[in-house]
Amino acid sequence: MRRQIRSIGSVLCTLCIVFASCKDNVQNTYSNYPAYFVCKNVMTVPQLNAAMNSLGVYATIRYDRERFLFTDENGNTTPVNATAIAGNASLQMGIAGFIVGLPNIPELGSSISVPVCYDLACPNCYSSYNISRALQLKEGGYASCTSCNRIYNLNNQGQISSGDGGVSLFRYRINYSGNTVVINNR
Repeated sequence: MRRQIRSIGSVLCTLCIVFASCKDNVQNTYSNYPAYFVCKNVMTVPQLNAAMNSLGVYATIRYDRERFLFTDENGNTTPVNATAIAGNASLQMGIAGFIVGLPNIPELGSSISVPVCYDLACPNCYSSYNISRALQLKEGGYASCTSCNRIYNLNNQGQISSGDGGVSLFRYRINYSGNTVVINNR
């Protein structure tokens, strides 16, 4: 009986050590950086409409001089006056803006794809240098950083697909219903 208790105790101690040693490698699913954005007219912005309704298509959202810039992977941009997008009184654009889209690969445990939102800033450059370096969208659902040369797979939860190791893209909560998209981190 005492041998069984000792062996159970040693197994529990081993498990505690294993779980404690992995703690440094854990990355939360959602970022802690402030984010809040609402667009109630998704269908009026071609890049955003395509990103929210087509598998594997992504668009960026940036805020520049009282207007929002929606850009697709081909560089086509639609500027929208900030006053035309209601609900942004407490606007917070994350670090550098957003990348939004509908992955062509559903997340584990799900049978359908749901919209995702990542920060437009390279997380590894931001973490290393505290400088916001905007990513560039690439065809096929990828985003690249011209500074550190990492390429992130937007269809695979923002993980690094090429380049040095590091962390995945910073992610925010997103809800798309009807004609409205809401991005938040609250």
